[in-house]
Amino acid sequence: MTETSLEKLVEERQFAGLLQTHAEAFFRLSNSLLDPAQGSWNKRHYYQLISEADALETFLDDYGARYNRTYSYFREVVASLRWFAHAGYSITHLLGRLDTYGAVLWDAEGGSKDSARIAAGLEQLRGMAVRLLEAARAEARRLGLELTPESFPEQNFVPVTAKRSLPRNVGEDELVNEDQKIAEVATKFLQAAAMIAGTGVREIEDTQDRHRFFGRVCTEELARVYEATVHNLQSAYDTHIQNTVLEGNDERLSQLRGRVSAALHVLQAVTYLAHFIERHENEVRSEEAKRGIFELVDRSEIERITLNVFLLFAHNILQGGVPLASDLLPEYTNIQQLEVMLADDLSLHARPAALIVSIVNQHGTPVEMEIADQRCNAGSILELLVAVGSQPDTRHFVFRGDERPLRDIALLFEHGLGESGLDGLPPELDYLRQT
Repeated sequence: MTETSLEKLVEERQFAGLLQTHAEAFFRLSNSLLDPAQGSWNKRHYYQLISEADALETFLDDYGARYNRTYSYFREVVASLRWFAHAGYSITHLLGRLDTYGAVLWDAEGGSKDSARIAAGLEQLRGMAVRLLEAARAEARRLGLELTPESFPEQNFVPVTAKRSLPRNVGEDELVNEDQKIAEVATKFLQAAAMIAGTGVREIEDTQDRHRFFGRVCTEELARVYEATVHNLQSAYDTHIQNTVLEGNDERLSQLRGRVSAALHVLQAVTYLAHFIERHENEVRSEEAKRGIFELVDRSEIERITLNVFLLFAHNILQGGVPLASDLLPEYTNIQQLEVMLADDLSLHARPAALIVSIVNQHGTPVEMEIADQRCNAGSILELLVAVGSQPDTRHFVFRGDERPLRDIALLFEHGLGESGLDGLPPELDYLRQT
């Protein structure tokens, strides 16, 4: 019995005919986008470019073009174009929403200057996308394709619709206290602002310095962490606060939400551009294709736009909201002080310290621990262990923060820090058994 192969080779000349058919919509769109009368691209242009580039890249991948000497460069140009289209879409969406995000309120912080820089950054991204489109057309002609002179029909543009998703609430319990909802969002905002500030992002004009800095703080992995952190913050706000009486009665909440959304859109663009750089350094197997792509788009210029414009904008917009979140936090929390003494037969080692951290993170509001005049963040296992380790003989601890986490910390100490087993903890601390 003859075994049938699951894969059959297609001759390159035969594939050219298939490609011409499947690429027609892509090249029609390129005719429209490259028309001198077109001017700047709007959100639907980027949205359609994402769709057509993705469909064409998928077709090329289905036939293994990535691993074919003749077609690999064309495939890489199309794939690169898709990431610039994604970045352009995010920034275009931001610029179209700045008024609703409260941009007028940012003017005192240089918001107008920042938005102008964002618009200039977008135009530079469009210039790079134009060069990639022109390269795709030139490569297609070299491959023997006949490009259609027709433009992309207006009625064929895909309607731009908001992406719908479930709340990003894995690991979160349902909050029942309205004040707690606001306190948690304010805390998460401050944490997100501190995370971006911790990168040390600033304008760096020297190409080599900027390249080294980019490699430290803007890898694709880190960019995805920045984006996900702010995305989760927005989801928490929309789940618990948006369109509530609370939001209607306190205009600071919607101002905070506007800053979160603005930061999220530029961080999405940062992720797309970091991905583009890394995939063309590490994943593209053809050195010729790599060289060709970076001749079309200057890597140093991409790094400049990503850091000096987009990531810096996210930093500025979040830092501008820090006073807002800092004002909200004490108003929606009941700050108390808890003093506890550690029993002689107990020690605050790693396991009970982790339980304290879990309590603080469960409630989502900051708690400070003081030990022998040394203060630390009780929501950080590292800070907690360093503080305790520096004062090993101290039995007296002071906690300051919202009454809800302090109440649970008191229960934990009353029940021997769970050292006799978590089953011995009271029902109020059931969530600790799931950590």
